[in-house]
Amino acid sequence: MRINDGLYASRGGVPRERSRWWLFPWAIAAAMAAVIAVNVGMVYAALHTFPGQAGSDGFDLSNRYDQVIARVQQQAALGWTVHVETDGQRHPVLLLRDRDGAPLSGAVVQATAERPLGPEHSTPLAFHESAGGRYVTDVALGEPGQWELLLSASAQGHEFTTTRRIVTR
Repeated sequence: MRINDGLYASRGGVPRERSRWWLFPWAIAAAMAAVIAVNVGMVYAALHTFPGQAGSDGFDLSNRYDQVIARVQQQAALGWTVHVETDGQRHPVLLLRDRDGAPLSGAVVQATAERPLGPEHSTPLAFHESAGGRYVTDVALGEPGQWELLLSASAQGHEFTTTRRIVTR
């Protein structure tokens, strides 16, 4: 067989055109190389952007799951509602209501403000009652953006914990 200008000679001496199927193995190899390159890039990104340990309390929490469910049911039975906002100076303001919607006075409220993303930054907050069911803190949240408030309130012999997200401007 002799190749002339992309033509093959057939058995009878009549030239025929080269089939494009000879590219098929190269197309498969190129597709596999693309998949491997994407996977390597994803592994690199995952390993180099991981912020650290995800947490160690997951296993411990799963061992006490019945206690967690019981506490959530007790808090739901209280019927307390919590509304959080900020004033003009970025001070968190907490509105606490009982089952009937009446202001819940005389509660001891503490919280921790944390940034949900970025570097770990935690600010402890102690609230005092400024009006019936309205609690404010003297600590301003320093930076604008989202904050997670891990709240703990105790009143009338009951304890209530919850998490609320607020946005400061």
